[in-house]
Amino acid sequence: MAVSSQSPVRSKPLMPSPAPPEALTVSDSSEPGFAVYVHWPFCAQKCPYCDFNSHVRSDGWDEKRFLAAYLRELDHTAAQIGSRSVASVFFGGGTPSLMQPQTLGAIIEHIDHVWGLASGAEITLEANPGSVDAGRFSGYRSAGANRVSLGFQSLRDPDLKRLGRIHTSREALAALDIARANFERISFDLIYARPQQTCDDWRTELSEALALGPTHLSLYQLTIEPGTAYEKLYNAGKLSVPPAEAASDLFELTQELTEAAGLAAYETSNHANPGEESRHNLVYWRYGEYAGIGPGAHGRVLSNGERLATATERHPETWLAQVEASNHGVITQESISDAEAADEMLMMGLRLTEGLDLARLARICGVRPNPETLRQLIGLGVIERDENAGRVRAVGRGRFILNEIVLHLSRSFVPVRFP
Repeated sequence: MAVSSQSPVRSKPLMPSPAPPEALTVSDSSEPGFAVYVHWPFCAQKCPYCDFNSHVRSDGWDEKRFLAAYLRELDHTAAQIGSRSVASVFFGGGTPSLMQPQTLGAIIEHIDHVWGLASGAEITLEANPGSVDAGRFSGYRSAGANRVSLGFQSLRDPDLKRLGRIHTSREALAALDIARANFERISFDLIYARPQQTCDDWRTELSEALALGPTHLSLYQLTIEPGTAYEKLYNAGKLSVPPAEAASDLFELTQELTEAAGLAAYETSNHANPGEESRHNLVYWRYGEYAGIGPGAHGRVLSNGERLATATERHPETWLAQVEASNHGVITQESISDAEAADEMLMMGLRLTEGLDLARLARICGVRPNPETLRQLIGLGVIERDENAGRVRAVGRGRFILNEIVLHLSRSFVPVRFP
């Protein structure tokens, strides 16, 4: 999932002190469901733009030992939070398609054992085209995965080399054919705003991607992330990316082409045919509950009525040793205050085309945005309000300044008094 990691910058609020609590009748809204994220931290090669928790092991890894640790951490998490019905499972990384299908199947089976998989649960596997073969994909499907997300990143071989990818565009297309022979639901990723990329370049490449007939696309703007090889090159003046205005043009072009192809954006960077949205990522963006399993995994779970933010040890072998000693690899577990939850809900919800459910915000966090602040932002053309659905959403240039919008809305929160 590509969600902005930036936090809103605190500054003087637009509005004066919030008004006294106002009465609000909130009808019960549907819950996003419970999800499980399983992080597989190993990669064949580290990409220079990537800041994910991924590690290269030239000597391999003890997969049997790691599997035992995943199962133990699942047991520990289930004991902590109690019974759940799992709506989705996502194997992310790293490169999960480097694990054996038997390992994937054992983890899925254990998730079903400790919680129970809901009927029709979505089970997604991230895969790099360079690690794909027909026999292994068939094995993943037999093991229980029913959706695959392929990391194409580009359809241009020179750019794939610059991005540090180990596959070619031909291998990417072959991987898509293999995936389609085994899975009904398939997504693939592309990165735009790459060095020296023009709108004409992107129009041609994205049109080629759309001609492949995808039902789901993740289209991410290249960003220079701290601690990456790209950051070092950028700071040394050896790497340039399109300036903000050009990146904005590329974003608008992306919306134009995908919408014309019937894959309208349902989130800032994600596009799908109706019904093909990633159910797992919708749990995040709708601020649902999810358990994070594996090295460097994050979670948001409810335990004894308390909302907790969890994070596990990032280093794979250190995580492994900790799980073997303590049955879990959690290194931080912090209570999330209502104010923190409200900020998170704003940031996540405003990324969605459907917007933020204000009634659910009030029910979970006990606040709602100051009506005057909403009117001001609507007047600026950066958000709009759907009165019938009870939602607000970012529009126009507001899609580029989510942090600022979250800042103004969160600093204007009005406590809600329920009758």
